[in-house]
Amino acid sequence: MTTKAKLIAFTIDCDDPRKLAAFYHEVTGFEIQYSEEEYAAIGDGSTSIYFGRVPGYKPGTWPSPDKKFHFDFRVPDLDKAVEEYIALGAVKPEFQPGVTEEGTRWIVLQDPEGHLFCVVPEQS
Repeated sequence: MTTKAKLIAFTIDCDDPRKLAAFYHEVTGFEIQYSEEEYAAIGDGSTSIYFGRVPGYKPGTWPSPDKKFHFDFRVPDLDKAVEEYIALGAVKPEFQPGVTEEGTRWIVLQDPEGHLFCVVPEQS
């Protein structure tokens, strides 16, 4: 049997760790644990998201296969959350695969450095 591991952190390469930590602090409510020019972290006491500065960092484009990862965040009010996250610096790309004639299953956004994340409504 394989030893099971518990995820404690996820590290995101970026150009401005402080800026992304502040952005995701607002999105998730995770506390800012550390914030310096080269490195920043947010967390909830059991899981952390780290942001590490990579000089010359360039995000992937959307849509394309060069996307490396994305977060999915469930929210109580999809439209309100999207509006708030855009006000914080997120961008809503034109290509939205979660929006169909049957309704909106999720909205794709890009954080201030271009990393993708999906905003998903609560299930009814």
